[in-house]
Amino acid sequence: MKYFNKSLTLTLSYLFFISLTFTALATPTAKETLTAELNQHAGKVIYLDFWASWCVPCRKSFPWMAQMQTKYKQDGFTVISINVDADKSLADTFLIDNPINFPVVFDPNGELAKEFKLKGMPSSFIIDKSGNIVKAHTGFFTNKMLEYEKELASLIFENTTYVSDK
Repeated sequence: MKYFNKSLTLTLSYLFFISLTFTALATPTAKETLTAELNQHAGKVIYLDFWASWCVPCRKSFPWMAQMQTKYKQDGFTVISINVDADKSLADTFLIDNPINFPVVFDPNGELAKEFKLKGMPSSFIIDKSGNIVKAHTGFFTNKMLEYEKELASLIFENTTYVSDK
């Protein structure tokens, strides 16, 4: 009986270890997660925003991004944000203080930050309906919010035919 219990314990331990290994392998990378988000929103204008919990201008940009998401979501627009904090709990605390209505991709290893060659925080990229980056911004300035919105609106409503109700 002792042998059976020891054997069972070893088998269960092995299976637990294997399940943890497969779970770790199944966790998508930041790049895979971003690719999935971009594919889900293909054909839309996308505001791709890199941010960090320690970034003071990010605290100012989040309410604006949430407002743009609400205002233009039905018109084919979305915000996708990418957090670059090495410690996810810092990002989670930031998000409690700054509620949002758009997805967050976590990039704790800076994989995406390197790929996009960030120059500062926040860094944002505006992607047109064809999937091309057409504009980039470093920093967020409240006195430019109207300018930022005009850039988005011009892409969102580009080639749109308006039909009168009359």
